[in-house]
Amino acid sequence: MKVAVMGYGTVGSGVVEVIETHADSIPKKIGGNTLEVAHILDLRDFPEDPHKDLFTKDFNDILNDPEVKIVAETMGGVNPAFDFTMKLLKAGKSVVTSNKELVAQKGLELLQAAEESGSNYLFEASVGGGIPIIRPLTQCLAANHIEGIAGILNGTTNFILTMMIEEGMSFADALKIAQEKGYAEKDPTADVEGHDACRKVCILASLAFGKHVYPSQVETEGITNITLEDVSYINSANGVIKLLGQIKYINDDQIAAFVSPAVVYNGSQLASVKDVFNAVLVRGDAVGDVCFYGPGAGKLPTASAVVADIIDCAKHTERKKIFGWGAGEEDYVVDYKSSIEMPFYVRAKASCAQVNAAFPDVKYLSRKGQPSDEVAFITDVMTENELTERLSGLEVINTIKVTNY
Repeated sequence: MKVAVMGYGTVGSGVVEVIETHADSIPKKIGGNTLEVAHILDLRDFPEDPHKDLFTKDFNDILNDPEVKIVAETMGGVNPAFDFTMKLLKAGKSVVTSNKELVAQKGLELLQAAEESGSNYLFEASVGGGIPIIRPLTQCLAANHIEGIAGILNGTTNFILTMMIEEGMSFADALKIAQEKGYAEKDPTADVEGHDACRKVCILASLAFGKHVYPSQVETEGITNITLEDVSYINSANGVIKLLGQIKYINDDQIAAFVSPAVVYNGSQLASVKDVFNAVLVRGDAVGDVCFYGPGAGKLPTASAVVADIIDCAKHTERKKIFGWGAGEEDYVVDYKSSIEMPFYVRAKASCAQVNAAFPDVKYLSRKGQPSDEVAFITDVMTENELTERLSGLEVINTIKVTNY
């Protein structure tokens, strides 16, 4: 069976490598058929690459090849990936992707196109890299009512926070090391401001609850305001700071979804996830908490998930998988600040008397070198809007959500 790869970067080259490395074992999984890479689409030249005869700069070479049944889209970005993918699906070719931005923005349209043509659009690699989460969420946990999801969904930010927590590095120094190691881009905005995690939250929320969630509906806060002082205070409470994507079921017509730094206590499965590793914790009414852990990015881990989708498509060439979600609604994702209650970490320039006047029940925290005019504490459970009202008379330095996962 012939396949094509669009985009020959880190993941795309990994897809070709995994297919070739496992050439002997893959046929056993798809009824004896072999996978053969017929085309590789990329605008760059690779004169020294052993696959140089497979390269093309013309998308139509893939679209018009009747023998190509499955295409891996590893280009990234929305355009031209959306246009190419839509044309392939309408032509009856199945497409698999690692492109989280495309799935988050245009997943509904592409799933509808696949439904109409009888092809498949799969994206296991778009959320957890090498971590299997899409299939477990839609198949293994299908008997559960999903109550909530919390995930460490970005390896770059998790590495930075790990360096701050374990090595006492500042955010700036930890980011520099992440860039030197290749974990962070020269422009790290998508990672450190939470946009990457936001896209993955959209995909998980859409799958878990059946309606499309767009990035514009998910309030997103990154980690650029986290300081070593915050890390130290929270350590005294036996907790760590993680960038979490959180999704909470409210009712059949409403969910809450947001990305932000969060205090995670050391007893949580999420607290021990370090460096560039990711984890997704799913809370079901029957199964309880289930945690999926592993490398959230990287050439071969992500490629392994892409090739797994290719194999799945090869098994379903004559039938359509029941997979996807329906249209979303403008008020489907609620304003969590007025509807979700949780404790909060607060650091402020204030006296204990001022704090006690605004918050009758708090847990005070401490750190080495704490200034006499600075306080840090964990509040009781309340909404974020209520927190803002109570803090109106205090000189607030930082606030961080406290999770119950």
